[in-house]
Amino acid sequence: MIAALLAASLHVAALNAPAECHSVPGSEALWRDDVRYVFVGETHGTTEAPAAFADLVCAALEQGPVTVSVEYPVQMQPTLDAFMAADSDTAARAALAAYGYGPFVHHDGRGSGAMLDLLLRLRGMAKAGQDLTLVASVPDSPRVEGFRQSYSEMDRAVLWGRQAMARPQARVLALVGRVHAEKVRRVGSPLGLPAAAHIRPEETLSLPLAHQGGEAWMCLDECGAAPIPTTDDLAARGVVLAPQQNGRFDGLLALGPVTASPPVKP
Repeated sequence: MIAALLAASLHVAALNAPAECHSVPGSEALWRDDVRYVFVGETHGTTEAPAAFADLVCAALEQGPVTVSVEYPVQMQPTLDAFMAADSDTAARAALAAYGYGPFVHHDGRGSGAMLDLLLRLRGMAKAGQDLTLVASVPDSPRVEGFRQSYSEMDRAVLWGRQAMARPQARVLALVGRVHAEKVRRVGSPLGLPAAAHIRPEETLSLPLAHQGGEAWMCLDECGAAPIPTTDDLAARGVVLAPQQNGRFDGLLALGPVTASPPVKP
C-alpha cells in the first residue's frame, strides 16, 4: 500500500515537473539590475520563439522573481489563473478549452502548439515552486472613432507598468508581437509610438526574433505556413545585444531558420 501511494505521488510529481531548461547563448547580459522589463518581439506562429522565451524565463528565475506577460486579452486572466492553479495538466488544458474566445479559437499564431507548450512549461515552473506569475497583456481598449492604434499601444504600456508595480521585486518578461516591442516612434503610421516606447528606455531591453528564414503559421489570404524573410545575419545565435534598425530594438534573439507551429485546441 505504502509503495503504491509513493509511486502514485512520484507519478504526479513527474507530471508537474517543469520541462528541462536550455541555456540561451548571451542571455546573461539581460539580467542587469537596472533592467526592469525584457521584451521579446516575436513573429507569431513559430515553434522556436515560444520555446526560447521559456528558456529565458528559466534563466531569469535564477536571478529572482519573474512576472511573465503574454499577448492574451485581459479578459482571459481568470482563465490563465485557473490554468496555473489546476491540479493536473489535463485540468489545465480543460480550463483553456473552456474559454470561448481569444487566441485558441481565432488562430493568429498565439494559439499554436508551441504557445500551449510554453504555457505548460510556465505552469510547471510555478508548480515546482518558482516565483513566477503569469499575466495577460492585451488591454480592453475601446474602439473610438478618430483614436488610432497608438492609444491601445499606450494602454498596453500602462498594463505593463501596473504589472511591474504589483510585484516590484520581479522582473517583467513580455512575449509580444514584434511591432509592440519597438522603442522608436513610427512616423506617419497609425501605430505612432509602439507600446515599449512608452516606457523609460533605460529600464527596458527589447529583442525581436531575428529574421533568418524558415516559416511561421500565419493567416493571410489563407491560413498556413508562410515564409519568413532572411534579413539578419544567418550565423548569429542566441541573444545579440547591439542596436538594431536605428534604435527600434536593443538587439536580436537569433534562433536560426524557424519552423511553423500550427494551431491547437487545448
